[in-house]
Amino acid sequence: MNIILLGPPGAGKGTQARKLVDERAMVQLSTGDMLREARSSGTEMGRIVAEVMDKGHLVTDEIVIGLIREKLTTGMAKGGYIFDGFPRTLAQADALGVLLADLGQPLDHVIEMRVDDAALVARITGRSTCAGCGEVYHDVTRPVPADGKCANCGGTTFTRRADDNEDSLKTRLLAYYKQTSPLIGFYYAKGMLEGVDGLAEIDDVAASIAAILD
Repeated sequence: MNIILLGPPGAGKGTQARKLVDERAMVQLSTGDMLREARSSGTEMGRIVAEVMDKGHLVTDEIVIGLIREKLTTGMAKGGYIFDGFPRTLAQADALGVLLADLGQPLDHVIEMRVDDAALVARITGRSTCAGCGEVYHDVTRPVPADGKCANCGGTTFTRRADDNEDSLKTRLLAYYKQTSPLIGFYYAKGMLEGVDGLAEIDDVAASIAAILD
């Protein structure tokens, strides 16, 4: 099946996507990852991406849709695809709908990870990530193990995003609500929107998503 995960920065989309990849053999399509992969691929599309990025220009929706088309036609995902960070706008949602229809593929679920902004800011400002495997920790709710090693991979290097501070987060949240929140109404009107509590414990969020998918 193909699904979209919607939610503001820090809602936990990446964490839940990784669980779906591990447990259901799905493939996560992250715009940033696809652009970085394309840039170093040596393909014609990769050359176009590199040229645009080297000039400091924003990558167009057409290029991103082209990258998604390439992924969807490889047949690599036994369990389907997770769209993470795309679409961000109504125009992108329309383009994705056209692409899926053209390929004869469905969009099965649109899952909104709902959060309270104040609680989200508190969550993110204490967040750190294992540099080795991407496992997420939090100073209060899930500290790095006492031995300083990641519980998942044993790594010892943990990073914090430079923009994981209160002022930057408020700016990112404002951008999300201005640009991306119209998608909530768009998919609701189509009868496709389903919501989960994004601030619940990770396993509880995963169970809520599983209930929707099953």
